[in-house]
Amino acid sequence: MTTSGDQNPPIGALSRRGPLRSGERVQLTDERGKLHTITLLTGESFHTQHGVLHHDALIGGPEGVVVENTHGFEYQVLRPLISDYVLSMPRGATVIYPKDTGQIIHMADIFPGARVVEAGVGSGGLSISLLRAVGEQGNVYSYERRADFAEIAEANVTTFFGARHPAFSITLGDVQDEAKRAHEPGSIDRIIFDMLAPWEAIDTVAELLAPGGVWLNYVATATQLSRIHEAIRDDGRFTAAEASETMVRGWHLDGLAVRPQHRMVGHTGFLLMTRRLALGQEGLELRRRIKTFAQEDMDIWTPNDETHWQPEKLGHREPTTKRAKKAVRQSKAQAQRAVESLETERTAKNSQPDDQNFT
Repeated sequence: MTTSGDQNPPIGALSRRGPLRSGERVQLTDERGKLHTITLLTGESFHTQHGVLHHDALIGGPEGVVVENTHGFEYQVLRPLISDYVLSMPRGATVIYPKDTGQIIHMADIFPGARVVEAGVGSGGLSISLLRAVGEQGNVYSYERRADFAEIAEANVTTFFGARHPAFSITLGDVQDEAKRAHEPGSIDRIIFDMLAPWEAIDTVAELLAPGGVWLNYVATATQLSRIHEAIRDDGRFTAAEASETMVRGWHLDGLAVRPQHRMVGHTGFLLMTRRLALGQEGLELRRRIKTFAQEDMDIWTPNDETHWQPEKLGHREPTTKRAKKAVRQSKAQAQRAVESLETERTAKNSQPDDQNFT
Protein backbone atom coordinates (compact mmCIF):
# COMPACT_ATOMS: atom_id res chain seq x y z
CA MET A 1 0.00 0.00 0.00
CA THR A 2 1.35 3.43 -0.98
CA THR A 3 0.59 6.35 1.32
CA SER A 4 0.41 10.05 0.66
CA GLY A 5 3.95 10.44 1.98
CA ASP A 6 4.89 10.84 -1.66
CA GLN A 7 3.12 14.20 -1.72
CA ASN A 8 6.55 15.79 -1.21
CA PRO A 9 8.62 13.82 -3.74
CA PRO A 10 12.18 14.74 -4.70
CA ILE A 11 12.41 17.88 -6.82
CA GLY A 12 11.54 17.11 -10.42
CA ALA A 13 9.87 13.76 -9.71
CA LEU A 14 6.31 15.08 -9.95
CA SER A 15 6.96 16.52 -13.41
CA ARG A 16 7.96 13.06 -14.67
CA ARG A 17 4.88 11.21 -13.39
CA GLY A 18 1.13 11.06 -13.82
CA PRO A 19 -1.19 12.46 -16.47
CA LEU A 20 -0.03 15.12 -18.91
CA ARG A 21 -0.73 18.63 -17.64
CA SER A 22 -1.28 22.04 -19.16
CA GLY A 23 2.01 23.95 -19.19
CA GLU A 24 4.05 20.76 -19.61
CA ARG A 25 6.34 20.08 -22.58
CA VAL A 26 5.75 16.89 -24.58
CA GLN A 27 7.43 15.26 -27.54
CA LEU A 28 5.37 14.26 -30.57
CA THR A 29 6.80 11.72 -33.02
CA ASP A 30 4.95 11.55 -36.32
CA GLU A 31 4.56 8.61 -38.73
CA ARG A 32 7.75 9.61 -40.55
CA GLY A 33 9.86 9.71 -37.38
CA LYS A 34 10.01 13.50 -37.21
CA LEU A 35 10.06 14.94 -33.69
CA HIS A 36 8.10 17.96 -32.49
CA THR A 37 8.44 19.35 -28.96
CA ILE A 38 5.50 21.47 -27.84
CA THR A 39 4.13 23.04 -24.65
CA LEU A 40 0.63 21.86 -23.82
CA LEU A 41 -1.81 24.73 -23.22
CA THR A 42 -5.55 24.54 -22.65
CA GLY A 43 -7.45 25.54 -25.79
CA GLU A 44 -4.36 25.58 -28.03
CA SER A 45 -3.63 23.44 -31.10
CA PHE A 46 -0.61 22.05 -32.93
CA HIS A 47 -0.80 22.84 -36.66
CA THR A 48 1.08 21.23 -39.54
CA GLN A 49 0.37 20.62 -43.22
CA HIS A 50 -0.95 17.23 -42.13
CA GLY A 51 -3.74 18.65 -39.97
CA VAL A 52 -4.47 19.94 -36.47
CA LEU A 53 -3.90 18.25 -33.12
CA HIS A 54 -5.79 19.82 -30.20
CA HIS A 55 -3.86 20.07 -26.94
CA ASP A 56 -7.01 19.33 -24.94
CA ALA A 57 -7.00 15.82 -26.44
CA LEU A 58 -3.71 15.18 -24.61
CA ILE A 59 -4.11 17.14 -21.37
CA GLY A 60 -5.22 14.85 -18.56
CA GLY A 61 -4.33 11.70 -20.45
CA PRO A 62 -1.31 9.41 -20.07
CA GLU A 63 1.95 9.62 -21.97
CA GLY A 64 2.93 6.81 -24.29
CA VAL A 65 -0.28 7.02 -26.34
CA VAL A 66 -0.74 7.25 -30.11
CA VAL A 67 -3.26 9.90 -31.17
CA GLU A 68 -4.71 11.11 -34.47
CA ASN A 69 -5.09 14.71 -35.58
CA THR A 70 -8.02 16.08 -37.56
CA HIS A 71 -6.75 14.48 -40.81
CA GLY A 72 -6.02 11.08 -39.30
CA PHE A 73 -2.25 11.69 -39.10
CA GLU A 74 -0.85 9.81 -36.10
CA TYR A 75 1.53 10.98 -33.38
CA GLN A 76 3.23 9.14 -30.54
CA VAL A 77 3.15 11.21 -27.35
CA LEU A 78 5.87 11.06 -24.66
CA ARG A 79 7.51 13.34 -22.15
CA PRO A 80 10.97 14.36 -23.40
CA LEU A 81 13.92 12.58 -21.81
CA ILE A 82 16.65 14.76 -20.38
CA SER A 83 18.69 14.41 -23.59
CA ASP A 84 15.67 15.39 -25.69
CA TYR A 85 14.95 18.37 -23.46
CA VAL A 86 18.51 19.71 -23.51
CA LEU A 87 18.69 19.62 -27.30
CA SER A 88 15.30 21.33 -27.78
CA MET A 89 15.30 23.94 -24.99
CA PRO A 90 15.84 27.66 -25.71
CA ARG A 91 19.53 28.43 -25.81
CA GLY A 92 21.83 31.40 -25.89
CA ALA A 93 25.06 29.44 -26.02
CA THR A 94 25.73 26.07 -27.60
CA VAL A 95 24.90 23.29 -25.15
CA ILE A 96 27.23 20.48 -24.10
CA TYR A 97 25.94 17.42 -25.95
CA PRO A 98 24.38 14.59 -23.88
CA LYS A 99 27.18 12.23 -24.96
CA ASP A 100 29.70 14.53 -23.25
CA THR A 101 27.45 15.28 -20.28
CA GLY A 102 27.19 11.59 -19.45
CA GLN A 103 30.97 11.27 -19.54
CA ILE A 104 31.38 14.34 -17.33
CA ILE A 105 29.04 12.99 -14.65
CA HIS A 106 30.88 9.65 -14.68
CA MET A 107 34.50 10.86 -15.03
CA ALA A 108 34.11 13.60 -12.43
CA ASP A 109 32.37 11.15 -10.06
CA ILE A 110 29.49 13.51 -9.27
CA PHE A 111 27.80 11.99 -6.20
CA PRO A 112 24.67 12.79 -4.14
CA GLY A 113 25.41 15.64 -1.74
CA ALA A 114 28.50 16.82 -3.64
CA ARG A 115 29.52 20.47 -3.66
CA VAL A 116 30.21 21.33 -7.30
CA VAL A 117 31.51 24.54 -8.88
CA GLU A 118 30.54 25.01 -12.53
CA ALA A 119 31.99 27.81 -14.66
CA GLY A 120 30.54 28.64 -18.05
CA VAL A 121 26.84 27.84 -17.56
CA GLY A 122 25.79 28.60 -21.12
CA SER A 123 22.15 27.52 -21.49
CA GLY A 124 22.06 25.26 -18.41
CA GLY A 125 22.18 21.84 -20.07
CA LEU A 126 25.06 20.52 -17.95
CA SER A 127 23.62 22.21 -14.85
CA ILE A 128 20.48 20.06 -15.11
CA SER A 129 22.50 16.84 -15.12
CA LEU A 130 24.72 18.04 -12.28
CA LEU A 131 21.67 18.88 -10.17
CA ARG A 132 20.16 15.47 -10.81
CA ALA A 133 23.40 13.85 -9.66
CA VAL A 134 23.98 15.91 -6.47
CA GLY A 135 20.31 15.89 -5.42
CA GLU A 136 18.65 18.31 -3.03
CA GLN A 137 21.32 17.78 -0.36
CA GLY A 138 24.17 18.85 -2.65
CA ASN A 139 25.09 22.17 -4.21
CA VAL A 140 25.84 23.33 -7.74
CA TYR A 141 27.48 26.76 -7.63
CA SER A 142 27.42 28.08 -11.19
CA TYR A 143 29.35 31.08 -12.50
CA GLU A 144 28.53 32.88 -15.74
CA ARG A 145 29.92 36.10 -17.20
CA ARG A 146 26.90 36.99 -19.36
CA ALA A 147 23.67 38.04 -17.67
CA ASP A 148 21.46 36.91 -20.56
CA PHE A 149 22.99 33.42 -20.52
CA ALA A 150 22.43 33.23 -16.75
CA GLU A 151 18.75 34.12 -17.21
CA ILE A 152 18.29 31.49 -19.90
CA ALA A 153 20.03 28.81 -17.83
CA GLU A 154 18.02 29.55 -14.71
CA ALA A 155 14.74 29.44 -16.64
CA ASN A 156 15.67 26.20 -18.43
CA VAL A 157 16.57 24.53 -15.13
CA THR A 158 13.29 25.69 -13.58
CA THR A 159 11.32 24.41 -16.58
CA PHE A 160 12.90 20.97 -16.40
CA PHE A 161 12.38 20.46 -12.66
CA GLY A 162 9.06 22.31 -12.49
CA ALA A 163 10.37 24.57 -9.70
CA ARG A 164 13.54 26.35 -8.70
CA HIS A 165 16.03 23.69 -7.62
CA PRO A 166 17.17 24.28 -4.00
CA ALA A 167 20.73 23.15 -4.80
CA PHE A 168 21.21 25.58 -7.69
CA SER A 169 22.71 29.06 -7.64
CA ILE A 170 24.12 31.30 -10.39
CA THR A 171 26.60 34.10 -9.78
CA LEU A 172 27.48 36.67 -12.43
CA GLY A 173 31.18 37.29 -12.92
CA ASP A 174 34.50 35.52 -13.40
CA VAL A 175 34.88 32.34 -11.38
CA GLN A 176 38.43 33.21 -10.32
CA ASP A 177 37.15 36.40 -8.68
CA GLU A 178 33.74 35.42 -7.35
CA ALA A 179 34.36 31.85 -6.17
CA LYS A 180 37.20 32.76 -3.83
CA ARG A 181 34.94 35.21 -2.03
CA ALA A 182 32.08 32.74 -1.75
CA HIS A 183 33.79 29.50 -0.66
CA GLU A 184 36.27 28.42 1.98
CA PRO A 185 39.56 26.87 0.84
CA GLY A 186 39.27 23.12 0.34
CA SER A 187 35.46 23.15 0.58
CA ILE A 188 34.59 22.11 -2.99
CA ASP A 189 34.38 18.47 -4.07
CA ARG A 190 34.25 18.85 -7.85
CA ILE A 191 34.99 21.65 -10.33
CA ILE A 192 33.71 21.60 -13.93
CA PHE A 193 34.89 24.24 -16.41
CA ASP A 194 33.46 25.00 -19.85
CA MET A 195 35.40 28.17 -20.58
CA LEU A 196 37.79 29.60 -23.12
CA ALA A 197 40.93 29.84 -20.97
CA PRO A 198 40.61 27.54 -17.92
CA TRP A 199 44.34 27.83 -17.14
CA GLU A 200 43.70 31.39 -15.94
CA ALA A 201 41.80 29.96 -12.95
CA ILE A 202 44.29 27.28 -11.92
CA ASP A 203 45.13 29.03 -8.61
CA THR A 204 41.43 29.34 -7.79
CA VAL A 205 40.92 25.64 -8.46
CA ALA A 206 43.93 24.66 -6.35
CA GLU A 207 42.66 26.78 -3.44
CA LEU A 208 39.02 25.69 -3.45
CA LEU A 209 39.27 22.00 -4.37
CA ALA A 210 39.48 19.51 -1.51
CA PRO A 211 42.36 16.98 -1.57
CA GLY A 212 41.34 14.20 -3.94
CA GLY A 213 38.73 16.42 -5.56
CA VAL A 214 38.23 16.27 -9.33
CA TRP A 215 38.81 19.12 -11.77
CA LEU A 216 37.34 18.45 -15.22
CA ASN A 217 37.71 20.77 -18.22
CA TYR A 218 35.60 20.76 -21.36
CA VAL A 219 37.45 22.48 -24.23
CA ALA A 220 36.72 22.61 -27.93
CA THR A 221 40.12 22.77 -29.62
CA ALA A 222 43.45 20.95 -29.51
CA THR A 223 45.30 24.18 -28.75
CA GLN A 224 43.19 24.73 -25.64
CA LEU A 225 43.69 21.11 -24.62
CA SER A 226 47.46 21.40 -24.95
CA ARG A 227 47.68 24.65 -23.03
CA ILE A 228 45.57 23.56 -20.05
CA HIS A 229 47.47 20.27 -19.90
CA GLU A 230 50.84 22.05 -19.85
CA ALA A 231 49.56 24.44 -17.17
CA ILE A 232 48.45 21.55 -14.96
CA ARG A 233 51.72 19.67 -15.44
CA ASP A 234 53.83 22.74 -14.68
CA ASP A 235 51.75 23.66 -11.62
CA GLY A 236 52.56 20.49 -9.66
CA ARG A 237 49.52 20.54 -7.34
CA PHE A 238 47.51 18.04 -9.38
CA THR A 239 47.77 14.46 -10.60
CA ALA A 240 48.72 13.67 -14.18
CA ALA A 241 45.87 14.79 -16.42
CA GLU A 242 43.89 12.43 -18.64
CA ALA A 243 42.31 13.55 -21.91
CA SER A 244 39.60 11.97 -24.03
CA GLU A 245 36.78 12.67 -26.46
CA THR A 246 33.53 10.79 -27.07
CA MET A 247 31.98 9.94 -30.41
CA VAL A 248 28.54 8.37 -30.80
CA ARG A 249 27.40 6.57 -33.95
CA GLY A 250 23.84 5.31 -34.32
CA TRP A 251 22.84 2.21 -36.23
CA HIS A 252 20.17 1.77 -38.88
CA LEU A 253 17.85 -1.13 -38.00
CA ASP A 254 15.45 -2.40 -40.66
CA GLY A 255 15.03 -6.16 -40.76
CA LEU A 256 18.27 -7.67 -41.99
CA ALA A 257 19.50 -4.26 -43.14
CA VAL A 258 21.57 -3.53 -40.04
CA ARG A 259 24.38 -1.05 -40.62
CA PRO A 260 25.91 2.11 -39.17
CA GLN A 261 24.02 5.31 -39.87
CA HIS A 262 25.59 7.60 -42.43
CA ARG A 263 25.62 10.50 -39.99
CA MET A 264 27.11 10.63 -36.51
CA VAL A 265 27.84 13.11 -33.75
CA GLY A 266 31.60 13.31 -34.05
CA HIS A 267 33.90 15.74 -32.29
CA THR A 268 32.20 18.24 -30.01
CA GLY A 269 34.86 18.77 -27.34
CA PHE A 270 37.71 17.31 -25.34
CA LEU A 271 37.49 16.30 -21.68
CA LEU A 272 40.58 16.71 -19.51
CA MET A 273 40.44 15.41 -15.94
CA THR A 274 42.86 15.78 -13.03
CA ARG A 275 42.68 15.54 -9.22
CA ARG A 276 43.89 17.80 -6.43
CA LEU A 277 46.77 16.58 -4.31
CA ALA A 278 47.03 17.22 -0.57
CA LEU A 279 48.59 20.50 0.59
CA GLY A 280 52.34 20.50 0.28
CA GLN A 281 52.42 17.48 -2.04
CA GLU A 282 53.85 17.53 -5.54
CA GLY A 283 52.69 15.48 -8.49
CA LEU A 284 54.26 12.07 -8.94
CA GLU A 285 56.87 11.90 -11.67
CA LEU A 286 55.66 9.09 -13.90
CA ARG A 287 58.34 6.72 -15.17
CA ARG A 288 57.77 7.24 -18.82
CA ARG A 289 59.34 9.33 -21.49
CA ILE A 290 57.53 12.65 -21.76
CA LYS A 291 58.08 14.75 -24.82
CA THR A 292 59.48 18.15 -23.92
CA PHE A 293 59.31 21.16 -26.17
CA ALA A 294 61.69 23.98 -26.77
CA GLN A 295 60.38 27.35 -25.62
CA GLU A 296 60.01 28.57 -29.19
CA ASP A 297 57.80 25.55 -29.96
CA MET A 298 55.65 26.30 -26.91
CA ASP A 299 55.31 29.93 -27.93
CA ILE A 300 53.89 28.84 -31.28
CA TRP A 301 51.51 26.27 -29.78
CA THR A 302 50.44 28.26 -26.73
CA PRO A 303 51.14 31.94 -27.43
CA ASN A 304 51.04 34.42 -24.58
CA ASP A 305 49.21 36.96 -26.71
CA GLU A 306 45.77 37.00 -25.11
CA THR A 307 44.12 38.20 -28.31
CA HIS A 308 44.87 34.74 -29.70
CA TRP A 309 42.43 33.27 -27.17
CA GLN A 310 39.44 35.30 -28.24
CA PRO A 311 36.41 33.12 -29.07
CA GLU A 312 36.44 33.89 -32.78
CA LYS A 313 40.14 32.97 -33.01
CA LEU A 314 39.31 29.46 -31.77
CA GLY A 315 36.29 28.91 -33.94
CA HIS A 316 33.69 29.95 -31.34
CA ARG A 317 30.81 32.03 -32.63
CA GLU A 318 29.18 34.21 -30.02
CA PRO A 319 25.36 34.22 -30.24
CA THR A 320 23.88 37.49 -31.38
CA THR A 321 22.16 39.74 -28.85
CA LYS A 322 18.88 39.32 -30.75
CA ARG A 323 19.07 35.54 -30.53
CA ALA A 324 19.97 35.65 -26.83
CA LYS A 325 17.05 37.99 -26.04
CA LYS A 326 14.66 35.67 -27.88
CA ALA A 327 15.96 32.69 -25.92
CA VAL A 328 15.53 34.63 -22.64
CA ARG A 329 11.86 35.32 -23.45
CA GLN A 330 11.17 31.73 -24.51
CA SER A 331 12.93 30.11 -21.55
CA LYS A 332 11.22 32.37 -18.98
CA ALA A 333 7.78 31.74 -20.52
CA GLN A 334 8.34 27.97 -20.43
CA ALA A 335 9.58 28.13 -16.85
CA GLN A 336 6.50 30.07 -15.76
CA ARG A 337 4.19 27.54 -17.41
CA ALA A 338 6.04 24.61 -15.83
CA VAL A 339 5.82 26.13 -12.35
CA GLU A 340 2.12 26.94 -12.73
CA SER A 341 1.45 23.42 -14.03
CA LEU A 342 2.96 21.72 -10.97
CA GLU A 343 1.40 24.21 -8.56
CA THR A 344 -2.01 23.34 -9.98
CA GLU A 345 -1.21 19.64 -9.57
CA ARG A 346 -0.11 20.08 -5.95
CA THR A 347 -3.17 22.18 -5.11
CA ALA A 348 -5.48 19.55 -6.57
CA LYS A 349 -3.77 16.75 -4.59
CA ASN A 350 -3.81 18.69 -1.33
CA SER A 351 -7.52 19.42 -1.72
CA GLN A 352 -8.45 15.73 -1.96
CA PRO A 353 -10.19 14.14 1.06
CA ASP A 354 -7.84 12.17 3.33
CA ASP A 355 -9.41 8.83 2.38
CA GLN A 356 -8.39 9.44 -1.25
CA ASN A 357 -4.72 9.85 -0.38
CA PHE A 358 -4.25 6.10 0.02
CA THR A 359 -4.08 3.49 -2.73
